[in-house]
Amino acid sequence: MMTDKLSAYEFTIIVPVYNEVDNMPALEERLGRFLPQCKYKACVLFVDDGSRDGSLEALQAACSRNPDFYFISFAKNAGLSAALKAGIDVTSSPYLGYMDADLQTAPEDFNLLLEDIRDYSMVIGIRANRKDSFFKNLQSKIANGFHRMMTGDGAIDTGCPLKVLQTDAARRLPLFKGMHRFLPALILLQDGGSYKQVPVRHFPRAAGKSKYHLWNRLWGPFADCFAYRWMKPRYINYTISRENIR
Repeated sequence: MMTDKLSAYEFTIIVPVYNEVDNMPALEERLGRFLPQCKYKACVLFVDDGSRDGSLEALQAACSRNPDFYFISFAKNAGLSAALKAGIDVTSSPYLGYMDADLQTAPEDFNLLLEDIRDYSMVIGIRANRKDSFFKNLQSKIANGFHRMMTGDGAIDTGCPLKVLQTDAARRLPLFKGMHRFLPALILLQDGGSYKQVPVRHFPRAAGKSKYHLWNRLWGPFADCFAYRWMKPRYINYTISRENIR
C-alpha cells in the first residue's frame, strides 16, 4: 500500500527521525511549505528509527494533517544507514532526496540539487559557511580529508545531509552500517555512476541534541574507510544484454 501511494510522486524526501520531538513542529511547517514549491511533485517519507521521546507520535500527527506526508517506523533503533536503506526500499518515485530532521539544512535547497538530477546519478550539497562550533568543524575537516584520501571520490563534504539521487541508482547501492558516509564513492563504483556537488545553506541547530560526538564522527568513518577499500575491488557490476523473461 505504501509503495502504491508513493508511486504517485516524482520525488520522495526521506527524513530519518531519531529522538527529534522538539524539532517536529518546525520540520512539519518547513516541509509542508516547501512541497508546493518543489520542482517535482513531491512527498515526505519520515523513517522513525525507534525514537523514545514522542517523535513517532508527533510525526504520526503531522502525517494526519498533511496528505503528502508518510511514515514508517522501526521496532527498535537500527541506525541512520538502516533508516536510509528502508526509505530507499519503499520509495517508488523516480527521484529521492535525503535530509536530517535537525533542519540545519533547508528543504528549499532541494530545488538547487534537482536542477541537475537528470544528468547525474546523484547531486549532493556542500555546506557553505557552516554554523557549527570550531571543534566540530575541525573534526569534520579531518574526517573529510581522510575520506577523500582513502576513497578518491573527490567529495568535499560527505557529511552534508542534503542529497538527491536517481532512485534506480540508489537501489543499486551496497548498503551497510555507515554507508551514508560513502554515497559519492559508492555511486562512482556503478557503471556510468556520476555525481555533482552544489553549495547549500547551513544553519545552527535550533532544537534537540546532536547524535554525533568525537567517537562516531571520527573513529567510525575512519574504520569504515578501510571496509570500503576492501569492498571496492569486489563490487559487482553487470549489464543484461539479452533476456526472454518478458
